Amino acid sequence: MLLTVSPSVQAASEILHEEKSLYRNIVVKQSNHRRCLVFSVRRADRNQSCMDVRFPELVVFPYVKMVFAGLLVHPNPERILIVGLGGGTIPDAFETLYPDASIDVVEIDGAVDRVARAFFDYKEGPNTTVAIADARVYIRRASLRGKRYDVIVLDAFTGDYIPEHLMTLEFLEETAALLTPEGVVVANTFSSSMLYHHESQTYAKAFGKFYNFRMPGTLNRVVIATRHGYPSREALARRAADLQPRVRAMGVEIERYVRYLSLDVDWDTTHRHLTDQYSPANLLQEAR
Repeated sequence: MLLTVSPSVQAASEILHEEKSLYRNIVVKQSNHRRCLVFSVRRADRNQSCMDVRFPELVVFPYVKMVFAGLLVHPNPERILIVGLGGGTIPDAFETLYPDASIDVVEIDGAVDRVARAFFDYKEGPNTTVAIADARVYIRRASLRGKRYDVIVLDAFTGDYIPEHLMTLEFLEETAALLTPEGVVVANTFSSSMLYHHESQTYAKAFGKFYNFRMPGTLNRVVIATRHGYPSREALARRAADLQPRVRAMGVEIERYVRYLSLDVDWDTTHRHLTDQYSPANLLQEAR
């Protein structure tokens, strides 16, 4: 996920690694005990993943902690798909929580995979596989193979934002087709994005209602979407209480999240949903 690195932080950081991959400039920086994977883009450097080298089990970024809210909809997943590896924080956390679950990770950039292993101590567990592939292609092939997932986490970023072809109605419908009957999609986005209304309309078109999860003090939002209906507020609270002891060591206060899970429509429903023909690039051109 994207967090801009301020000049003061950059000045105090030691550069541990730099490389130019096929898709982006990748930098690993460390400031005091925090080590970060940075995608360097035209306008700024963006932290994609960070770890506390003293306590690597801790989840550093609020948005990653927010992803755990998806487990309140499906608390015992057996099959998990994660789109976007980053520094390996989400796969690591899910492997810890669900050691018997089958976890597939898809990452388009082989350089990100190498950096996660070399600098963020990522090593997949015995039930986890990492595929270097475009997520759209991977999901289509997974569907043809008859694969199904209880939880699908969408956390792919280019450095600027989510890749266009992973934001459209066609992609979300392909993703939804991979869900088990009670499966859930958990997508990391921004509440401050220019595309907020379009994104929201697209998720509503694909899933109907969805949890629009935002926390005070962060611009991130996590979309939690399913096609089988949503638990009652009481059920969410019970599940959060059950999960809390298991995620506390990661720094996740999941019991706080229940009050912020909203099914309310807070976007302009007159905005068009995104499609393969009507993409963010079209919107940017129209804004000129």
